[in-house]
Amino acid sequence: MSVKAVAWDIDGTLADSEPLHEKVLFEVCQHFGADISDLPQDHFRGVHMGDVWAELKDRFSPDTSEEAWQKAIIDTYVARRAEVKAMHGAVETVKALASVGIRQGCVSNSSRRIVDANIAALGIAPYLDFSISLDDVEHGKPDPEPYARACRRFDLAPGQVLAVEDSFAGFASAVGAGLATAFYAPAGGGIEGADHVIADLRKVRDLIDEETVPA
Repeated sequence: MSVKAVAWDIDGTLADSEPLHEKVLFEVCQHFGADISDLPQDHFRGVHMGDVWAELKDRFSPDTSEEAWQKAIIDTYVARRAEVKAMHGAVETVKALASVGIRQGCVSNSSRRIVDANIAALGIAPYLDFSISLDDVEHGKPDPEPYARACRRFDLAPGQVLAVEDSFAGFASAVGAGLATAFYAPAGGGIEGADHVIADLRKVRDLIDEETVPA
């Protein structure tokens, strides 16, 4: 099938937000008395916060609640959203696809408030049909549910939607839902099974068959 819509991951794909996520996670954990400095950089890349908490909860005192910890992370991130920058070519590509009628949505493993903060920081809301956050699904990535929901929102078959992802969890979610996939690896490398591997987001435009664009 020809691609008629693009489902974008946000963190690490459209938005260079991972540095802020890491700083906020470290600072909030430190505030609650948990040291995570032993964990490698990008350890939680693409992982939703419920799973992050599950891995870290034993580092906190028994009186620390997941709700308070997550709220502190979200509040801190949203307050510092001006630090979020677009990945190279991201906004340019979103606008270019919109100009030729390609529908677009965002599919994220982040909470609704963080999704909205990122979209606002990038200024891409006018070009999106919708966004899906972790709050909108029962199961986040790597479960297929987020991308399956995106296809229903587009009212398109999965093979007509291209998922652009930079994480293993996101890629697994898109593959599980049956979408075409472009794995974004700006530093090189890739992932087995991806339909496309790209180092430049502007290449997404080249993957779209212009003949399928609606008049």
